[in-house]
Amino acid sequence: MGNCASFTPKWGLSDLHCKGMVPIDEDETHEGIKTIRIQKACEFTTSSVLCVCIITWNMNGKMSVEDVTKLVSSNRKFDLLVFGLQEVPKCDVAQVLQETMAETHILLCQKTMQSLQMFLFGAKSSEKYIRELKVDKHAVGGCGGIIGRKKGAVAMYINFSGIRMVFVSCHLAAHENKVEKRNSECQHISHSLFSKNDIQYTKSADITVWLGDLNYRLQGISSIPARKLIEENRQSKLRGKDQLLQEAEKGEVFNGYCEGTLLFKPTYKYNIGSSNYDTSYKIRVPSWTDRILFKVDHTSGLDAVLSSYEALDCIRSSDHKPVRAHLCLKVHGDSA
Repeated sequence: MGNCASFTPKWGLSDLHCKGMVPIDEDETHEGIKTIRIQKACEFTTSSVLCVCIITWNMNGKMSVEDVTKLVSSNRKFDLLVFGLQEVPKCDVAQVLQETMAETHILLCQKTMQSLQMFLFGAKSSEKYIRELKVDKHAVGGCGGIIGRKKGAVAMYINFSGIRMVFVSCHLAAHENKVEKRNSECQHISHSLFSKNDIQYTKSADITVWLGDLNYRLQGISSIPARKLIEENRQSKLRGKDQLLQEAEKGEVFNGYCEGTLLFKPTYKYNIGSSNYDTSYKIRVPSWTDRILFKVDHTSGLDAVLSSYEALDCIRSSDHKPVRAHLCLKVHGDSA
């Protein structure tokens, strides 16, 4: 599949019995976040059931049409595309995205909570495969103002040709010392989304994806040594200092989720208009604040293959770099 010009489901999952996703803090066994390697070759036409492109970006309250159009590559071999945006300016980002995607994709759904926005695009023929679509939001703080750094999450549940998916786009508390607050916000969001519905959508998903500015920082290293390692392309030495991986290892958040190897440079904080890290008086420690995590229900009959996980260095209108992932869902046991 994966040919967005003419979407045709290869198979359906409507007959599968789904026992459901476990909330991020309730796994019986302790696994942490599983780091997985990227399989760059994706066989769209042979074994992929559904290919999804996922993008998260903190826009820092600024609109650059040129940068928004750069978010989507010219190679659009995917069936669905999810944009999770934080600190969105007060302008019509949806219109810019629709104009950018018009040749191949249409807007299927959007959800906004002030500066938090999420958009779901699908191939032009994909609307007829939507069996159910729900949206929700949950605030955990933040404030208004010019940028409007609203904290919390917006979420979408979609049953697409029998594949049940939940996408959660979040913006969590800032600053290095707010680790416990971020953990708490994750728990509140996880338990609150779709909780007013009779059907527990977050527990019946075949795949759950969290994306956004999670704001976890590097712990136990100052800015200059961190930058030196990055300049020498030895950022692998920094992964053990990443708060998100540390907290997951303790079982505090995202237990059992998967993430691609952090091969790209930390995505925050940059001087606006450049790819140089912060030179203000604060000289912030570079950090992987912007992340994409996913978890597949083992009873769903699906596997998820990660064929890319990257930061887009060419985008420079924000102090964050966008992060993009390409997930291909496959029948369990099929070879690529």
